Amino acid sequence: MKALLTLEDGFSLYGKSFTGDFETGGEVIFNTGMTGYQEVLTDPSYYGQMVCMTWPLIGNYGINNEDMESAGVHLRAFLVKECCKRPSNWRSVMTLPDFLRKNGAPGMEGLDTRALTRHLRIHGAMRGMMSTGDINPASLQEKARSLPPMEGQNLIPFVAAQKPYSWTTEGPGDAHFAPDGSYAWQNTGIRLLVYDYGIKWNILRELVKAGFEPLAVPPLFNLEQARASGAQAVFLSNGPGDPAALTREIILIGELIKNFPVTGICLGHQLIGHALGGRTGKLRFGHHGANHPVKDLTTGRVEISSQNHGFHVLLDNLEDVEATHVNLNDMTLEGLRHKSLPVMSVQHHPEAAAGPHDSHYLFSRFRGMIAAALNI
Repeated sequence: MKALLTLEDGFSLYGKSFTGDFETGGEVIFNTGMTGYQEVLTDPSYYGQMVCMTWPLIGNYGINNEDMESAGVHLRAFLVKECCKRPSNWRSVMTLPDFLRKNGAPGMEGLDTRALTRHLRIHGAMRGMMSTGDINPASLQEKARSLPPMEGQNLIPFVAAQKPYSWTTEGPGDAHFAPDGSYAWQNTGIRLLVYDYGIKWNILRELVKAGFEPLAVPPLFNLEQARASGAQAVFLSNGPGDPAALTREIILIGELIKNFPVTGICLGHQLIGHALGGRTGKLRFGHHGANHPVKDLTTGRVEISSQNHGFHVLLDNLEDVEATHVNLNDMTLEGLRHKSLPVMSVQHHPEAAAGPHDSHYLFSRFRGMIAAALNI
């Protein structure tokens, strides 16, 4: 079935649908990962985006039950050069086309993904529309221009936790609170309040392995509730959209920092940056992939990292905050810590299930900082 993708500047590419009829739009970005497409599809941080994979063959190992990062697909559309319809892998339980159809997500193949990636690198990520019904470039361009830009969008209500939940070996579970607001902790680790802005499940898995007992809560779980819960520390998760638009969350994080040790990843890192007095800016085409070099300024070690973000933190020479990590491709900030308060965060993803695993040590570093602050 013929399909057309048109960007807001008029750049157009024809391909074909491998999921049926569709018309959808969003910010068009590219991801350089050779593997990990299931993690990309189920990562809530991609909400509102149309993702082009630069690796030409996608779907060859199918879909399995173990590599889910959430309960479903969150991106607006999936763009590939060639979709494998007959996967070969002992864990596979479903083909990529069937998985996308099951989750109502459009898939397009046969377009020139190299040309699209090069265009986005030169001109930046931009809004786009794709359709199997309307294959008029001028019409789709007009529709793309009518979409809201990513800047200024608060997207976490679409993917964030709506109520508190525990984390079990089977996934999310019920969270039980007493009338006074205290939570029934199982004392399996440091009592960690996890603010879920659209968290990847592997973050929760790795927090458990690192010695935490996570309790996930909605974005505006207030300071009084946090204190009453009996938590010892706070973690802020990844998520979609523009961090500068989350004004209420930033104010709350400023209060949490005064009362708890605080860490975070990706969007959580950006929100910590705002709460400490910094700001965020939009990257030209973002960092999306599994091959980004990051330097740990505290050790001098260079690691290859998994990343997925379109904004970055600007500290503006804050006296009390220092950089801990930097991206070696463009020298943007990848990690920070407060000089006197127990606060640290990173932009990249140390939990990356599909790899690389160079940054996995950060979970131990998070625990070490929190344990030192709690004197345990």
